[in-house]
Amino acid sequence: MSAPSRIAVLASGGGSNLQAMLDHFGGPGAAQGEIVWVGSDKATAGALQRAAGAGIATDVVTDPRDGSALIAMLDAARVDLLVLAGYLKLIPEPVVHAFHGRLVNVHPALLPAFGGPGMYGRHIHAAVLAHGATVTGVTVHFVDAHYDRGPIIAQWPVPVLPGDTAELLAARVLRVEHRLLPLCVGAVATGAIVLGDDGQVHGHLDVAVSPASPAWRFGLVADPPAAPSHDGAAFAQDVARLFPR
Repeated sequence: MSAPSRIAVLASGGGSNLQAMLDHFGGPGAAQGEIVWVGSDKATAGALQRAAGAGIATDVVTDPRDGSALIAMLDAARVDLLVLAGYLKLIPEPVVHAFHGRLVNVHPALLPAFGGPGMYGRHIHAAVLAHGATVTGVTVHFVDAHYDRGPIIAQWPVPVLPGDTAELLAARVLRVEHRLLPLCVGAVATGAIVLGDDGQVHGHLDVAVSPASPAWRFGLVADPPAAPSHDGAAFAQDVARLFPR
């Protein structure tokens, strides 16, 4: 059995997605990978404090545009996989090239909607509400040289409810980020999901899904009876269902 992948994380904020990964790879995902390095463009970022508290090496990325310096940090930590977890800076092209197929980001919307420069944090959720969208969600994707444009690994829908504010919606989406991101990172770390030479994502997430036909995942269906048949949990009972490949 191969050794767990060595995972690095870049974050600009409090690090709640980092914590979700620490919990995952410190528990059920221990055989998949381990977080060995955390960096941030902000010396006061909560993510660095979380990492230090967990005994993980940290660095401050003083010039986020300096790809050579970032690669040197990652090489020194012998990193296999780089994860962006609320990192607000554009990754320099040398880093994108060096970590091609090994660079993953989480975005709190269903890309390609509500992505790109300036689309982060509260701005995303306010834009979703302003456009009257009734469904938003989370996207995990491989990173290329542009904001939020890389090949999609997985998405998970989140309903927009009547009376939502940007803050309420953000909290609902964040709970899904905490669930989806570790699953995707683990799948990339083990090679269960790969970015092929054709630029397409290949593989699948190893998660339990309903035995219902694929049509249940995308069709409008009635609520199932109180005692479900062998179809399993229906779409209407779980609006935040993962749509696996």
